[in-house]
Amino acid sequence: MTDPLFAGDDEANTPLTAEEREQLIPTYISLRAELNEAEQVNITQANRWLARLRKSDVLDDAFLRALHKRMFGDVWKWAGRFRTTARNIGIDAYRIPTEVRQLVDTTRCWVEHGTYESDEIAIRFGHLLVSIHPFPHGNGRHSRLATDILAIQLKRPRFTWGRTNLVDAGTTRKTYVTALQTADAGEIGLLMEFARS
Repeated sequence: MTDPLFAGDDEANTPLTAEEREQLIPTYISLRAELNEAEQVNITQANRWLARLRKSDVLDDAFLRALHKRMFGDVWKWAGRFRTTARNIGIDAYRIPTEVRQLVDTTRCWVEHGTYESDEIAIRFGHLLVSIHPFPHGNGRHSRLATDILAIQLKRPRFTWGRTNLVDAGTTRKTYVTALQTADAGEIGLLMEFARS
């Protein structure tokens, strides 16, 4: 029998292990819609926290972990900690700290040398971050917010990401997943177009 809490998962969602599922903090949650709502409330609080920060540097692996904790820490006990289990997507768990640090350093180099235009730097950073899949859950939302923060730091507006909720399965989410897959194959243009649509 399917757990109703995770019945709304689609092929783009990374399944949590039984142990990770047990670390859900709110005891009232029994349906996917309730989980999505609780996470969205937590993400809204994270956006308020960001607005109050005088200065933040998204190109820092400690900040990326702190951001994830702010986004999901009221919902999941493991929020802000890199995953330790295998997934159907992303890199091997033992490589995550090194790969995140390398991504941060590489992106700093892109910024310093103007390797790409600002939007492309931000999108490449976000795409590689979600490809690493550093956390058990929330990687897409975390990488999009981190990408938005980087865009702002690079004097660009936040991205629109298709102007819709990308958590629920639907046409816009499918377009986003296709853009990510195209970027995985080395073509970033579709993802850049989607991010500003």
